[in-house]
This record gives sequence, structure tokens and C-alpha cells, in this order.
Amino acid sequence: MREQACENARMKKRPRDANQLAWQIVQEATSQAPKPVEKPDTRNPAAVALSKLGASKGGHARAAALSPAKRKAIAKKAVAARWAKKR
Repeated sequence: MREQACENARMKKRPRDANQLAWQIVQEATSQAPKPVEKPDTRNPAAVALSKLGASKGGHARAAALSPAKRKAIAKKAVAARWAKKR
């Protein structure tokens, strides 16, 4: 079995054409391959901070606000939906 060396978690796809593959391997081996350009973060920093703040406590706050009867009804609905799926 052939081992694959991976610099990062996401490996880029290699071309199927033998000539293109050979060219790419030579470029990578001689450090001439172009570096991948990272996309700039275009999200609003205030919105990201607000999202993280709400996400960290959203489920806990909702669970605390629900009565045991309401929680049971939600759980029964979820089980019914899960078992209704075709397998």
C-alpha cells in the first residue's frame, strides 16, 4: 500500500494526466509550486462575536426554560421523525 505524505489536512487533487502530474510533482519537489492563496475573511467581526456568544449558551438556556412535559413532547416528536425515515 502506498503512503501519502500530507502537509495539511486537506490534500489538493492531483491531475489524472501523466504529463501534468509529472510537472506538478517536479514543481512541488523544487519548491516552485505556487502557494495556495487563502481567502480573506469577509464576515462582519461583530456578527461573528455575537454568534459565538449566543451559540455557547443557547442550548443550555433553552433546556433550562423548558418544562419536563414540553421536553418529553419534543423528544417523542424527534423519535417519531427518526423512525419514520425509510431505511
